[in-house]
Amino acid sequence: MPETETQLLADAGAEAALLSPAIHLDHCVIHVSDWERSTAFYRDVLRAEVIPVGKGVAFRFGGVQLNVHGPGQIGTPQAREPVMPGGSDLCFRWSGPIEQAIAHLEAHGVAVELGPVERNGAAGSGVSVYFRDPDGSLLEFITYPTA
Repeated sequence: MPETETQLLADAGAEAALLSPAIHLDHCVIHVSDWERSTAFYRDVLRAEVIPVGKGVAFRFGGVQLNVHGPGQIGTPQAREPVMPGGSDLCFRWSGPIEQAIAHLEAHGVAVELGPVERNGAAGSGVSVYFRDPDGSLLEFITYPTA
């Protein structure tokens, strides 16, 4: 998705000086209980690029990465209160109508828990649906008006 891809400072032009130093989300961390089950879900349902890391994986979405702690692999340093499997709450931008997001989830056997509902996200007012990953973490697809 172009809106999540990282642009090199050298390619950004004069506008970059106005934003310097810019801060962007690079990665965050979730914890899973089963590598194979989670990898299949994030690869197939969320269309993540799977990056091998040690005994586990990370999931990449354009210029943003979701690092993963799981059985046999916990990164350091850690949060004071590490997130347990099922304890995350993440929102992903769906670039298309919310009806397509719902159909995509249904095609993968993933139940919509709530929605469509109006929500505010990084790009303003949008429409969201909520669902869960195999560990129970709450996930959201949000869409924004195109015009």
